[in-house]
Amino acid sequence: MISTLQFNKSSALAYLLDGNGGARTVDTNEIAAWTPQDGNLWVHLNYNNSEEIKWLTDSSALEPLVVEALLAEETRPRTTVIGDGLLIALRGVNLNPGADPEDMVSIRLWVDSTRIVTTRKRDLISVTDLINQFNTKKGPCNSAEFLVELVDRLIWRMSETVDQFEDRVAELEEMVLAVDSSSLRYELATLRRQAISIRRYLAPEREALSRLIIEKVSWLDDGSRLQLREVNDRLIRHIEDIDAVRERAAVTQEELQSRLSEQMNSRMYVLSVVAAIFLPLGFLTGLLGVNVGGIPGTDYPMAFLVFTGMLVVVVVLQVLLFRWKKWM
Repeated sequence: MISTLQFNKSSALAYLLDGNGGARTVDTNEIAAWTPQDGNLWVHLNYNNSEEIKWLTDSSALEPLVVEALLAEETRPRTTVIGDGLLIALRGVNLNPGADPEDMVSIRLWVDSTRIVTTRKRDLISVTDLINQFNTKKGPCNSAEFLVELVDRLIWRMSETVDQFEDRVAELEEMVLAVDSSSLRYELATLRRQAISIRRYLAPEREALSRLIIEKVSWLDDGSRLQLREVNDRLIRHIEDIDAVRERAAVTQEELQSRLSEQMNSRMYVLSVVAAIFLPLGFLTGLLGVNVGGIPGTDYPMAFLVFTGMLVVVVVLQVLLFRWKKWM
């Protein structure tokens, strides 16, 4: 490998696994001199950094197809076997400060029996977890364990977000009768959007893990496959929980819409009753208020009181009629 990448001047990281749960950082010169006999090598790059792109393209000794996949701007979760290695694209929940959980962070991996190359654009807490494990001598010892541990961390980090979704939809279900409808509708719509966005990536990620379990590569043993199957089962449970959140949010939104419709109908009913009561009153007052000769009672001092009493009688008769018709 050509020494073109200065790790102290970029976001790249490189570790040499010691096979006992630990790892030490290595520089470009050590990477250039690395051989499989030295142990498993892990290089972690930012695919938006021009210096790191150049190193991956010119000096990594990876096949062009693999390099292209590791540098792709957009990719869906997938698993592809190339020779005795695995080309994998996965996504994790965005837990960076100020980020939206549904804005998932992608990581691309090339893994073979002795070398691991990963690329990302944004920081992924699951990768930080792995580095912390190396610092405490409790990290993976080889490529198979690295792959299992990283996938397990990605899925495990989703648990808190899924739990938050479930707690939030439960709160919204209880708040339907107590909170202002406009804000509640916005929160329900936001929750549904987040659940839909996350599920859109988790469905292909489930397929990627299922493919990973059945692919035949020499360095992935049966124990690792069993662990990956457990991780995949946990991912399936997360997907089912997200589906349940989405459906509960939809039902809650329908219930809220139904209650809003009932309130609107009730208000329109009251307005209709009031309009029906004042319709004959308006007709009578309009009829007697015309400025023409012959209006009865113009010369009778008690005419206004008599007319007012007639209006009251009309209102009472209308109310009795509405009650008899069960309109109110």
